[in-house]
This record gives sequence, structure tokens and C-alpha cells, in this order.
Amino acid sequence: MKSTSSPPSRISQSAVYMIRSHAPFNRMDEEHLQFIANHLKLAYFTRGEVILAPGQGVVDKFYIIRQGMVASNEEQSTSQQLSTVVQLMEGECFPLGALLSQRAVTTHFRAVGDVFLLEMDVIHFNTLLELSQPFRDFCNRPFGTLLEISLKNAQADFYLGGYGQVTMETPLHQVIGRPPATCSPATPVGEAMQTMQKLGVGCMVAVDASHGVVGVFTLRDAMERITLPGRDLSTPMSEVMTANPFTLPHDAKVRDAALALARLGLRRVVVTDENKALLGVVAEREIFPLQRVSLSQLHDSIRQASQPAQLKEAGEEITRLIKNLLSQGIGVELVGEVVTNLRQSLVCRIIQLEHEQAQQRGDFSPEIQFCWLTMGSDGRRELSLGGDQDNGLIFQVAEGMDPRSVRDQLANMTLRINNQLDYCGIPLCEGKIMAGNPKWRLPLADWQNLFQGWIDSGTPQALLNAATLFDFRPIYGNFSLAEQLRQWLSKAVVNKRFLNQMTGNALRNQPPLGLFRDFKLNEEGGVDIKLHGTMPFIDAARIFALSCGVEETHTLDRLQLSDEKVKLGSQDVEAWRDAFGFLQLLRLRCNLDRLDKGQPLSHVILPRQLNELDHRILKEVFRQARKLQSRLAMEFQR
Repeated sequence: MKSTSSPPSRISQSAVYMIRSHAPFNRMDEEHLQFIANHLKLAYFTRGEVILAPGQGVVDKFYIIRQGMVASNEEQSTSQQLSTVVQLMEGECFPLGALLSQRAVTTHFRAVGDVFLLEMDVIHFNTLLELSQPFRDFCNRPFGTLLEISLKNAQADFYLGGYGQVTMETPLHQVIGRPPATCSPATPVGEAMQTMQKLGVGCMVAVDASHGVVGVFTLRDAMERITLPGRDLSTPMSEVMTANPFTLPHDAKVRDAALALARLGLRRVVVTDENKALLGVVAEREIFPLQRVSLSQLHDSIRQASQPAQLKEAGEEITRLIKNLLSQGIGVELVGEVVTNLRQSLVCRIIQLEHEQAQQRGDFSPEIQFCWLTMGSDGRRELSLGGDQDNGLIFQVAEGMDPRSVRDQLANMTLRINNQLDYCGIPLCEGKIMAGNPKWRLPLADWQNLFQGWIDSGTPQALLNAATLFDFRPIYGNFSLAEQLRQWLSKAVVNKRFLNQMTGNALRNQPPLGLFRDFKLNEEGGVDIKLHGTMPFIDAARIFALSCGVEETHTLDRLQLSDEKVKLGSQDVEAWRDAFGFLQLLRLRCNLDRLDKGQPLSHVILPRQLNELDHRILKEVFRQARKLQSRLAMEFQR
């Protein structure tokens, strides 16, 4: 290694020019950038030369890559060979963890080719930590800080207009505006309605003597429960209100209210204080101010739809809703929850209509018990555009019924449901994993035998099927059938050989990090961020969840709950969750852009079209995927 001590002015001018285009330096004050430049030296390393190694003692230098590439290598105890863990490019800095902890590095840092580094003594690094908040935040949470910047940029790209400063992490008590309208349960409904009109509100909350919430009455209730039935206005509120309404505590976040609106189809949420007394009411318009169509309107249009065309229109509105939600700074995880619940309502309404019509025609016996399962990404409650159907059905033949007749009745109904879903924008599955296929329409015992066969055989096709169908989730019918299957599977799948086979299959799909380039690209210069991006996280989370009896199917929940059982490491889990969320958002942004341009949806993104920040984050995301796979191999391939 050669170190130079060029005149400060020369290094200062060129260093500031170079680093200010990279995070976190692009968010730092000019005086702090100048502090960095004034305390830098230029260091040169030849190809293969060691920059830092575990045996060199406590780290005393901070490095920024000016030109070239640095590889962080981990020594394999069995072969004494080095495996590449991380590749660092121009503008990236290291070794942050060791500097903050005042320790030696735990991996080898080597020059991949000829490398020029900007070097700062640890004493000046520590001073910079005190001077610059953006620099301090980045050093403590490098990946999280980059993601926050990217998410803000994405929000700006989706932004459709001005809105208030409400975020999804805002406590509900900060959102409440005017005091709520209240009355007692004994108040005549006519008197309550006059008060609502006078105050210009659409909701009256009935409270008891201690101001506890006992019921809610809305203008919509007035139409359905008073006007249409012709009830007397002297009727007490207790007879017409919605008793024991859904409430949230004052310290709940706006995201909790948003999820309640999506799941329950509410227009407003009642908020209580620490003593369970009424604090206020938060309306949907205060949470989602930019939406052209409200969540409750969408729920109502789905719930009241009687024709396929109405449901198809609602499905199209759900897609438009995604962009509106993202424009308001709502994270992709919450958007996924909201949209998944709306789409589930759409699917359930289609099933309900077909089920009722089949019974009315006499084509379906009321005694038949069944449970509709959704699988794949829908089973995991993960947002995607253009995803096809993955569904199945569990049924039960009542005593005295003809099994063949039951199968025929189910076959006719499930085929119609699959076709209606296709009409409403959820395409038929090319692999025919649908309830209309008798292969995926089985009694509970047959599902158990099928799953057991996959676990026992571990063939490539069995592992592929398990990866899709083990992510099942009940959405309509007799849920107890699905619960029995899940409980059975949780016990049956704890099989070391099968988990080892699932792990081997998952590890064949490596993150597309190149050895001498940023990414391994396909012939079109792109990367499939579904296959090589999200799937490594999904597969690993599934295996960890199955191994420790976690019955949840959502990937992020699986990681969190598995960490509680097998101690994956909270910091690592947080980074994996962040990485997975970024991939989902990036995929969503690219496909929304394709929709706007009238182009077909695709899972392939072109790294050369990404901005510098997202390009850098994508590299870190793939590094995190590789780290998660290493942990998976350590657990199940020992």
C-alpha cells in the first residue's frame, strides 16, 4: 500500500466533488464536507492487496472508495479459502461497524483491482460523528438511511398534489380535530340527528356515564335503520346504534387506523384515551386525503355488486388506488395490506355470488362444507400487479351424501369462479393451480396425504409444489377445515431431511451479484427481481417458519416470529425486512410506470436505468439476500 500526502487544497477540491454525489455525503452541510476533505489522505492498493484483516488489531482508519472495487471476504474454516461476502464500489465507505465498536474487522478487505482510497484517521472520524447528524445516522443505520432517502424520492415520483403532514407513524391523538358529537344510549334518535345536522357531522357516539363508548350512529345508519323501515324518531339510540363499535387507543398509529379501514370497510375509527373513555373520531378523509374513491366506497361497491362488470370495475379501481396511496408516503407493506384486503373482498364476493346462484338453481347442496384457499403471493398477503390465480379448495362430505355428487357440484361451481376471477382481472394460472382443477380440490384427508407425499419424496416437483401450496390461507367458507390442515402441516413438516431438501432447492437461486461487475445480467441487461430478488427472502422465511412451527404466511411476519423462536438476530431481521420491502417497492414502481406507458408488466428491471441511490441500494439488498441464505445454509445444511 502506498499513501500520499498531497497538498490539502488538491485533495479537498477533488474529494468534495467526488463524494458529494454519494450518500450520506449528499445530505451533509458544506462545512462538514470540507472538514472531511481537509482530513483525507489518498491511499493506493494493488490488485489482491489486503487493506484490512482481522489480525491487524483495532481499526484506526475510515475509508471512502475513490476509484476501483474492494471485496470483503470471509475465510472458510474448512478450506482456508476466501468467499466474497460484499463488494464495495466508488463512493462507498468502510469499515463502519468496526470503527463504531472500536474493534478489529471480522472479514478481510482486499483490492479487487488497482484501488484508490480516501483515508481518514479515526480521531477525525469520531469528530465528524459529533458534527454531522446525517453522517451519524448513516453510520449507525447505513442501509436503513439509504432506504429512507429512496422512499422519499419514490413518494415524490408518485406525488399527485398537496396534503397535510400526517404520516403512517403519527399517533392517532394528533390527528383528531373537532370534539366528537356525543349522546346517551337513551337519547331519542330524532334528537341525535338534529344535533348531527347542527354540528355538521356524520357520526354520533353514544357514551355511558363515565364517557365510555357504547355505540356509534351515522347518517348511513339513519337511512338504513330509521327512514327506510319507517321507525319512530322517538326510538332510543340504544335500539338503532351499532353497539360495541371497533375502537383504537390514543397511542395507536395512523397505520393501525388505515388497516382497520381496509379490513373492516369502515369510514371512521373511534379513538379512546388511556382510561378507555372517548377521545375522538378519526375519519378516512383525514388519513387518505388524496384518494379519488374512498376505501369504504370501494368496500361498499364490492359488497353490493351483483354483476361481474361491477366487480371488474372495482378491481380496476383497486389498481389505481395503489398509486394514490404511495403518493401519500404510505409504505409498501401497508399498501400491500390495504390492497390485499380489498382484493380479498373482491374474490370473496365473486365466490359468494356464484355459491348463492348455484344454490338458487339447485346445482349445489347447502349441506356441502368447503373452504376456499388462496396461495402463492396472495396467500402471503404480498402486493403484486398482474399476478395470476393460485387457489384451491378443501371440502367435507356430510354423512349420507354421495361423494361423487359432491365432487360434481363443486367442479361446476369452482370452474365458474375461476373464470369470473379471470374476467375481473385476476388471470387463470398457467400451471393450473386452481380450485377448478380436481387436483387442487380435495377433502381434508386427501390434502394431508398429498402434502405427506411431498414431504416424504422431496422430488424437485414436490419441492416446487410445496413452495406455492404451503403458503395457503383461507378466505371463504368453513375456516376450520384450513385450520386443521395448517395444524397438521406444522407437525408433519418438522422433518430434517425435507427441510434440508427445501434449503438446497432455495439456495440454487442465488442473488445476481457479479464478481467483477455490480450484477449478473440477463441477455437484455436486466435482473429478474422476483425470481432472484424477492424469492430468496420468501423461500428462506418459509423454511424458518416451517421449522419452528410458525403458522403465519406473510414473509415479514415469518421472519419476525422465527427470530423470536430461533434468535436470527434482530438487526439482521430488520435489514432483511427493509431489503424485501425495497424490492417490492421497486418492482411495483417499475410496473406502475409500464402501465402508464401501455407496456406489458414484467419482473425484470434494468439496473442501468436506476438512479445512483437505488442502484447502490439494490446491491446492498442482494448482499442482504446472500447473508440470509448463508444463515439458512448454516441452520439446515450442517
